[in-house]
Amino acid sequence: MAHAARSARATHQPELRAAAARLGRRRFLTVTSAAAALAFSTNLPSAHAAELTPHSLPEDPFTLGVASGDPLPDSVLLWTRLAPRPYEPRGGLPAEGVVRVEWEICRDDRFRRVARRGTAAAHAAFDYAVHVEADGLAPGRDYWYRFRVGSWTSPAGRTRTAPARRAHVDQGRFGLISCQAYHDGYYTALGHLADEDLDAVFHVGDYLYEYAVNAVGGARKYTDRTLPDIFNRETLTLEDYRLRYALYKTDPELQAAHAAFPWFVTWDDHETENNYAGDTDENGNPPEEFLLRRAAAYRAYWENMPLRRPHRPDGPDMRLYRRFHHGRLAQFDILDTRQYRSDQAYGDGWQYPGPESEDPSRTMIGAAQERWLLHGFRRSTATWNVLPQQVTFCRRKDTTAARSKLSMDAWDGYPASRQRILDGVEQAGIDNLIVLTGDVHVSYAMDIKRDFGDPSSRTLGVEIVGTSVSSGRNGADKPSNWATFMAANPHMKFYNGRRGYVLLTLDEDQARADYRTVSPVTTPGGVVTTAASFITESGNPGLQAV
Repeated sequence: MAHAARSARATHQPELRAAAARLGRRRFLTVTSAAAALAFSTNLPSAHAAELTPHSLPEDPFTLGVASGDPLPDSVLLWTRLAPRPYEPRGGLPAEGVVRVEWEICRDDRFRRVARRGTAAAHAAFDYAVHVEADGLAPGRDYWYRFRVGSWTSPAGRTRTAPARRAHVDQGRFGLISCQAYHDGYYTALGHLADEDLDAVFHVGDYLYEYAVNAVGGARKYTDRTLPDIFNRETLTLEDYRLRYALYKTDPELQAAHAAFPWFVTWDDHETENNYAGDTDENGNPPEEFLLRRAAAYRAYWENMPLRRPHRPDGPDMRLYRRFHHGRLAQFDILDTRQYRSDQAYGDGWQYPGPESEDPSRTMIGAAQERWLLHGFRRSTATWNVLPQQVTFCRRKDTTAARSKLSMDAWDGYPASRQRILDGVEQAGIDNLIVLTGDVHVSYAMDIKRDFGDPSSRTLGVEIVGTSVSSGRNGADKPSNWATFMAANPHMKFYNGRRGYVLLTLDEDQARADYRTVSPVTTPGGVVTTAASFITESGNPGLQAV
């Protein structure tokens, strides 16, 4: 979400400017931007990196926990990162070197029935992160995994493979989360999420925030320690982003949620910078300068997320959109609405729509991703087509007037792009479209209309907007503008401003969304309740309260 005021640039901002200046604008644009950013922001691991012995790790290296992600019927991605001292560069490990990490994935939680095991390399060049593609697994079953270095053993994680591609699946249960500003509150929602029974979790953006975190942790009240000053600045460099992930990942409730289920992740803006669009940042810096920062952010994102090798970035470019299936029950098309979008119209923010925002050439997801999505619709045989993505898809007016301002950062600022997707849904005969959204720090339940100006027009699907984990602090059940919003948008069935997550349950007959909210998050120990529940019937799109 946009912020009215921005923190001052950290003192190392000139480093980015100097790097871009040394390269020169003309040369930057004649070579690939990816190669240029790679030269200044990242390094590839050396084939001759010195191997560090376990004795080089006198402290527990598994302080950031474990994670799994992107499950397929026969494999899953396993992740950890070695960081004996997480608040130091490279986790307190040497600037060069490699550590051999043993891993195993088992059929039981006592690690007696080994399914697969092996050794992976944790390179300094990737901040000692480990990405293991554990294959040869059985579809649709639970596994437990862990890592080992010398005498140190990681916490155990539980994961689950996807059902076989053409399997008939009775039910699928998924979590929807986003927006976890560390400085705004505790991750109470994630602690409760870890206690649910889920097949997987969708994190749709703002895993971290680039803003400075002050020495006492913002809304988090520490009685026994303060944070190092290295976090009290905006993230700009690769080291900044890496350290910020370390800060977030030391949280025990975030670790518990990662260890409980496989995650499907995608980013929004704050993993890089607020409201950026493609190669354009919100401060008017030259694209070649911002791409250096984007390369650093994307590199750190891949290092710290349970993502497979094909998604490793190339400089400032990283293909994150991808497709998964849950048997015949669901097709998940995970979108990237940041990297390829046109710049926001009319200077961003809430503006009256007009020729600039309604220009047919404007795109939210880029031409290649749009073709990929529409082709996937045409080939889909799933009962449910689910789009986990970042920003609000349905129209949102802020007044009941005929002419009302709309958010230029959401799909309202890209109506032609949205219409092309809805046209593709109709042409492909998709009856059961579900869009999953984050970003706005509130919960919405909305019907997707063919014509948002006509409440009686055909409903093409539903949008489930999940609130934040902590961003915005405690929030309120009924935000100050809730009555106006509900009246201005008759397709909106629910609006709540508390923190929490959504449970999405799919079966052949219906999809159900349970909005789980937590209060408070500025102090630990908040309880979770279900604020509202809705269903949409298979073949009869439209939300009904239950």
